[in-house]
Amino acid sequence: MVSDMTDKVKKGVICTTVLVETSPQALPLGAACITSAINHFQYPKKDTGVQICAQLQTFSLEDPAIHAARSVDSKADLVARELIRSFQAQETHGIEPFALCLSVFVWNRFILEKAAQKVKEKFPSMHLIAGGPEVTANPASFTDFDYCTSGQGETAVPELLWHLASGTPPAEKIICAAAPDCATLPSPYLDGTLDPDQFGGVLWELARGCPFKCSYCYESKGEKTVRYLPMDRIEEEIDLFARKNVRQVFVLDPTYNAKKDRALQMLALIRRKLPDTYFYFEARAEFIDRELANAFSKVQCSLQFGLQSSDETVLKNVHRTFNRKQFVKNIGYLNQTGVVFGFDLIYGLPGDSYAGFKESIDFALSLYPNSLELFCLSVLPGTTLHDEAAGFNMVWEQQAPYHVIESPTFGTQDMAKAEELAKATTLFYTSGRAVPWFASVMHLLKMPSSQFLERFAVWLQKNGPIDDTLAFDRILELQVAFVKTLLTERNKAACIDLVTDIIRLNGALSAFTAEGTESTVSLHYHPDDLLSEYASDLVFFQKNAQKFTNRTKVFNNRGEADWKVLR
Repeated sequence: MVSDMTDKVKKGVICTTVLVETSPQALPLGAACITSAINHFQYPKKDTGVQICAQLQTFSLEDPAIHAARSVDSKADLVARELIRSFQAQETHGIEPFALCLSVFVWNRFILEKAAQKVKEKFPSMHLIAGGPEVTANPASFTDFDYCTSGQGETAVPELLWHLASGTPPAEKIICAAAPDCATLPSPYLDGTLDPDQFGGVLWELARGCPFKCSYCYESKGEKTVRYLPMDRIEEEIDLFARKNVRQVFVLDPTYNAKKDRALQMLALIRRKLPDTYFYFEARAEFIDRELANAFSKVQCSLQFGLQSSDETVLKNVHRTFNRKQFVKNIGYLNQTGVVFGFDLIYGLPGDSYAGFKESIDFALSLYPNSLELFCLSVLPGTTLHDEAAGFNMVWEQQAPYHVIESPTFGTQDMAKAEELAKATTLFYTSGRAVPWFASVMHLLKMPSSQFLERFAVWLQKNGPIDDTLAFDRILELQVAFVKTLLTERNKAACIDLVTDIIRLNGALSAFTAEGTESTVSLHYHPDDLLSEYASDLVFFQKNAQKFTNRTKVFNNRGEADWKVLR
C-alpha cells in the first residue's frame, strides 16, 4: 500500500454488483476481491500525488425495493440513485468520485448498464469499468463503458486505475487480464471487505481453474489447470470463520476433490476447527473413493455433482466423459457412509431429447440423491459450445440468459415440457424432501420416476398455478393429494393411509431438521413401525402391520429430532 497519504488527492472507487439473491451462495465475492486488490495493490513508486480508495457496495434482486420494481429501467434507477448517494458521501469527506467498477453477470447486465450511465450523467468525468463473466465472454459487446477487463481483474483493474489517475490512460478499451498469482491475492474476508455476518454465511474460494473442458462452461476456453490458494491463507480464513461462528460455507471450487491429499487435509482442518459449520461442496464423482467418502461423512456437509446427463453420447458432445458403472459405484460409497449429496441435470444438450432427459432423471433418482437440480442449457458467449452450437443446428436466445430454444432432437414443445417437468421435480422431490420414501412409493406404483413426476406436472397445471416459493407444509399437502390420486387410479387405495403416514411423518422430521420446527401429526400406524426397515416394502408392510391410530409429536430432544406418541 502507498504510505504517507496525508497530502495526497483521494480518488474514490466503488466496486458494485447486483446479486441474483440474498444468500451466502450469491455473496459478491468477485466484486469484493477487486475491492481488496485495489486497496492492497503495490502501486508503482513514482509519486502521483494520488491515493485510490475503493469500497464495496452491492445490491440484490431480492432487495424489497428492487424486487418490487417492475421494469429493468426502474430497477436501474434505484441502483443508480444509491450509487450516486455513496459518491456524494465520499465527496463530503474530500474524496473525488473517480471510478465505478461493475461486476457483470447474466442476470444483472441490463440493470448495471443502465445504472452506470445514470451515474455517468451525474459525474461526467467518472470512469466506468466493467468486468465479470459476461464481460469476459464478450467484451466487445459492452460499448457503454469506458473500459472492460476480460479475465481475472485483481491485477489488471488496479493497474488501469493507476494509469488513469496518473494521466497515462491505455489506448485500448478492452484490457485482457492475465491470471494473477494466487499466492499474492489478498483475502476479502481477512481484510474486512466482506463480513460473513452480513450474508449469513460464506462463499469460500479455494482454487481457480478447472482441469476439465465441458464446452458449456466459461472454463472450457480458460486454464486447463487448477491453481490453488495457499494453505496458510485458508487456515487463517478457517480461524476467522470459527471466531465469527459462521454457520454455513459454500465452497467455490468446481473440482474440490481433484487433488485428494489436499481435500483430505482441509476436511481434517474443518473437522477440528469448524465442527458445527455446514459446508456445501462441488465435487466430481469419478474422484470419490471409500477414504474420501468416509472423510466427508465426518463433517457436516453436502456434495453436489454435475451429472448433466446419463447418456454417454450426449455428454461427449459437450466434451464430458462418463463411466456409468464407476459413477454408480462411487456414489454408493456416499450412500454407505450417509453423506448428503445431490445431482445437477441439464436439458437441451446437443443430441439429447425429451425422452433422454427423462431417462437421465430416472438414472439420477435411482441413486437416492437428496436433491436434484435441473437447468435449461445456456449457450454462453465465450464458451466452446457457443462456437460449436451452430454445427449442432441449435437455436438459442441471443441475449441473456441465452437459453436453448430448440435443436433437431429437442423441439420447442419438448423444451417447454422439459421446463414443466423440471419445475415439478424441484417442487415434489427436492423442495418436498422426498428422498426417504420416494423410491418405495415408485416401487409400489410400478412407475418410472420421470413418468410419476411428468404426471405430477400435468396435475399441477390442472390444479391451478403454483407459486415456486411455497412453504414446506403446503408442498407436503400437494404430495399427499397427488399420491392419493395415483394410488386410487392404480387400485392401491388400501395403501393410502400407510403412504400418507410415511410422507407426513418424514415431513415432520425434516421440518425439525431443516427449520427446527416442532409439530404433531395424526397417523394410522405406530411411528416406530413407519420408520423401521420393514416400511421400505410398502406392500408387505400394509399386509402385515397392525394399525395404531395416534397423534405423534416430533420434538427437540437435546438438539436432535425425537418423537413420542400422544394417542
